[in-house]
Amino acid sequence: MSDSSIKEIVREKYAEAAIKAGSGGSCGCGTSCCSTEGTAKNPVTSDLYSAIEAGSLPEKAVLASLGCGNPTALAELKAGEVVLDLGSGGGIDVLLSAKRVGPTGKAYGLDMTDEMLALARENQRQAGAVNVEFLKGEIEAIPLPDSSVDVIISNCVINLSADKSQVLREAFRVLKAGGRFAVSDVVTRGDIPAPIRKDVLAWAGCIAGALDEDDYRAKLAAAGFVDIDVEPTRIYRAEDARGFLVNKDLDVDALAAQVDGKIFSAFVRATKPGTV
Repeated sequence: MSDSSIKEIVREKYAEAAIKAGSGGSCGCGTSCCSTEGTAKNPVTSDLYSAIEAGSLPEKAVLASLGCGNPTALAELKAGEVVLDLGSGGGIDVLLSAKRVGPTGKAYGLDMTDEMLALARENQRQAGAVNVEFLKGEIEAIPLPDSSVDVIISNCVINLSADKSQVLREAFRVLKAGGRFAVSDVVTRGDIPAPIRKDVLAWAGCIAGALDEDDYRAKLAAAGFVDIDVEPTRIYRAEDARGFLVNKDLDVDALAAQVDGKIFSAFVRATKPGTV
């Protein structure tokens, strides 16, 4: 599977998700937007935001949420900080971050999908958020200067990249000294069956591209980060796997048992050395 084919399948599926959210529907990480079984509760994306958080945002920002965690609740954002969300989608985490950093801070969102950017900017307009800017680009080449960001967040996106080492190097580059990397992502523990790792559509479902937790730590360290921690927040069992493997050309029943407990959402923390 080439890097370009991975990128195009991700772009296609997330453009589809944006269009669906814009019309009042929803798609989640681990589901196909073409599915007719979209009424089932998704084991990856469900119940990530409090009713207060969801109620404070435009409905379509919530519908477009494709994440696997709530990095804004865990990143301990402070007033006046500059935050960057890698793969910002419909903007839910950017808008929540903007509230947390306040008028003296700023929240950037970076996304490569035109449809998601259009949806996010409309959600920004409806929310009246003035300390927000959405940028078009790829997370492997962040269009911001060196040492310009206090905190990097991301929600179930880094696993989608075909070059995660480059993503982490770029994150390190744009962070200020003492800056924090605080992302939610899908992570694995132990061997994952080859049919899942090789399936193209599973990349857009946050599964096939997920890093093993030890590999994640090693790549963060290689990029220069310290104080690295991978904290599981939701471990997926066999019955969950049946949900996020549906609509893929896989032997779901056989594979679900093989990945029981080996795939989980995690909060991944790290720090760029130095003092702010």
